[in-house]
Amino acid sequence: MNPIKQCENLVKQVYMHFDASHDFQHIERVRKNAFDIADTEPTADREIIELAVLLHDVSDPKYAAEKQEEDRIIKQLNLSEEKIAQVKEVIKAISFNGGHEIEAETVEAKIVRDADRLDAIGAVGIARTFAFGGAKGRLLYNADETPRENMSVEEYRTKKTASVTHFYEKLLKLTTGMQTKKGKELAIERHAFMELFLENLRKETGEHI
Repeated sequence: MNPIKQCENLVKQVYMHFDASHDFQHIERVRKNAFDIADTEPTADREIIELAVLLHDVSDPKYAAEKQEEDRIIKQLNLSEEKIAQVKEVIKAISFNGGHEIEAETVEAKIVRDADRLDAIGAVGIARTFAFGGAKGRLLYNADETPRENMSVEEYRTKKTASVTHFYEKLLKLTTGMQTKKGKELAIERHAFMELFLENLRKETGEHI
């Protein structure tokens, strides 16, 4: 079987257990984003991009009881050691980690990082934020909560902040960190939509959030 198709079949079994913010629809949107960006980056290896997109959340610590899902799936694919290393390098460069991200050094890593972050902002990003917050029992907003500027990876992942706080701690910061020209172009409109949403939310609630 084609490695990409085989990988897709295997990861679907994992993502079906995640909530709507990180399900297979998320993967499909990121894949589309990645291909749109890759169309402007002719040197990019699309197989590496697609495999990294498919695998990038299977071992997400927010969900994964078994931290080795990524390795378990990769071992079942007919890939060279070189290609496995390239895919893993891309995946490592994606995570925001509370601002403690590593540098995206390859064009494939830059494309997949941008593609994933595009799905974290704009209309879809807003929907995903509240889907995740609802699944985790988080408040919609908390006017008394101060967004953190400096935090460890552990603090970022473990503190149960309100969903709107997440906009200030992560989502509104993503556009300036886009790695590709196309990613930046696509992010600008989505960022503006989030700003408008937050402005309307403040008007409707009467809260300084």
